[in-house]
Amino acid sequence: MADQQALDEVVRFTSDLIRIDTTNRGGGDCQERPAAEYAAEQLAGAGLEPMMLERTRGRTNVVARIEGSDPSADALLVHGHLDVVPAEAADWSVHPFSGEIRDGIVWGRGAVDMKNMDAMILSVVRSWARQGLRPRRDLVIAFTADEEASAVDGSGFLADEHPELFEGCTEGVSESGAFTFHDGAGRQIYPIAAGERGTGWLKLTARGRAGHGSKVNKENAVTRLAAAVTRIGEHEWPLRLTPTVRAALAELAALYGIETDLHDVDALLEKLGPAAKLVEATVRNSANPTMLEAGYKLNVIPGEAVAYVDGRYLPGGEDEFRATLDRLTGPDVDWEFSHREVALQAPVDSPTYAGMRAAVEEFAPEGHVVPYCMSGGTDAKQFSRLGITGYGFAPLKLPEGFDYQALFHGVDERVPVEALHFGVRVLDRFLRTA
Repeated sequence: MADQQALDEVVRFTSDLIRIDTTNRGGGDCQERPAAEYAAEQLAGAGLEPMMLERTRGRTNVVARIEGSDPSADALLVHGHLDVVPAEAADWSVHPFSGEIRDGIVWGRGAVDMKNMDAMILSVVRSWARQGLRPRRDLVIAFTADEEASAVDGSGFLADEHPELFEGCTEGVSESGAFTFHDGAGRQIYPIAAGERGTGWLKLTARGRAGHGSKVNKENAVTRLAAAVTRIGEHEWPLRLTPTVRAALAELAALYGIETDLHDVDALLEKLGPAAKLVEATVRNSANPTMLEAGYKLNVIPGEAVAYVDGRYLPGGEDEFRATLDRLTGPDVDWEFSHREVALQAPVDSPTYAGMRAAVEEFAPEGHVVPYCMSGGTDAKQFSRLGITGYGFAPLKLPEGFDYQALFHGVDERVPVEALHFGVRVLDRFLRTA
């Protein structure tokens, strides 16, 4: 069981890691090495031999293995990323890289995404070293770079160039699941991620005839692009239910005493009230226009216009996604993937999922554990290349009114100290017995 020092350390480690600015602006503009050195130092303090690996100078990953007590068991990957998204200090109540601890709350960029989980992993491992404990399975601990961009310097690099470090790993856990979701009616739900939508970030390019802004132009690239972007933004994607989402809907319906009618999912979601937020983004593919680029002068019609679209597709839904984009863009606009990653699905009837459920229920007996599919993606996509099945499990017990999901990439990101303590206890229970 996690000792008092582990509870103290998880708070300190979270604060310390937040103070190390690992902002990832994309395009290679990030330096994770200081955070990687910090993590490696803590692992070494637990008697481990962490390896630091880089594809690009300063974009550092850390990997260590803990030998389990059962050599016949498959290994488990436990991973967290070290980089964070940008934060504008002027928008925050506290400086986003202060790591300030105030009134039982740790503040700063990465407090929930995901330096809190990194700190939990470190504190649990060090607690085992002090107590002479070992997990049942071999554990591979990995702290990665570049998750908030393409992962090419992080989990992608590790999976492609260092697969031997993950020998024997069949499953993995990382962000984001086992957090408290309050439904507003007194229920506490703990969703555990057992799937992710695929990532399809798109670049749209419209070409036309350049010319003077005062002249008639039937081949205006901006007009062509705008029409395609409008069609994509207004498209209503058809319902597609994966096994994970079906299981989520069935368990939520049972929790609320509602008949599970999958012939009218929209009506079912409406009956679930606030709990519908856990599944409504994952019953369909999606494509949201996010950026536009065109022209260099007001009175000049450009010969080219570009847009970017954040697309996501469900497991088994990529072919439909591609065909729909072909139709919506039309003959005058080309599209290509600027970044693409697979959709994932994990079984909810596995011993590992049962172990996660049991660990949460031991420390939150009033809670209701349900599976869910993430609307976005994690490093589990890259590690899936090695045959590793990924789950989202970064446990936090949160007070009512604390909007955990809104704080991902949001202003005033923060995490309660008590949530970190809960996370350490649950993670310790799960990882020792998984």
